[in-house]
Amino acid sequence: MQATRNLTVRILLALAAGNAALPAFAGDGCVDFKWDVAQERALFAASPTAVSAGTSPKSAPLIVPNRLYAIRLAAQDQVTFAVAPAKKSANANAYAGVAALKVPSPGSYRIALDLPLWIDVASNGTLVAAEDFQGQHDCSAPHKIVVFALGGTGPTILQLSGASNDSVRLTVTAAPARKL
Repeated sequence: MQATRNLTVRILLALAAGNAALPAFAGDGCVDFKWDVAQERALFAASPTAVSAGTSPKSAPLIVPNRLYAIRLAAQDQVTFAVAPAKKSANANAYAGVAALKVPSPGSYRIALDLPLWIDVASNGTLVAAEDFQGQHDCSAPHKIVVFALGGTGPTILQLSGASNDSVRLTVTAAPARKL
């Protein structure tokens, strides 16, 4: 009888401990991405490399994949973009900046940010169309991810605009091959 009672108490304690972990998981706003974002989440957990965004393509710092950057933005009205952003910012006090992006090989790449702002990629004087995107309002590691096909000829300029903060954390990762 004592053994049965001890077993019952152990089972109840194990169930209680398991249920105690559920609210933290259920409250995590980063679990509902439709893609596996484990690589981006790991990078956002690292210490970022601080850089100041360029105010023109000529002053753009170099960004490479698989690193987390903390990018200091400038007042948007002081930034000259390689190509006009696809979306006009309604915020007169918006922040923006540009960075040169160097990828090791052609392919689809994810650009992930911790804040809601507009992302464009310019190459050869035109904007590169986004292949896909998604975001999670309750997540900042990352908040938004946009996928672009990169690695063409000519320089690739990452353009950030319409930010309400003067700093953004950003990472670029190769997108995994899509499963059919």
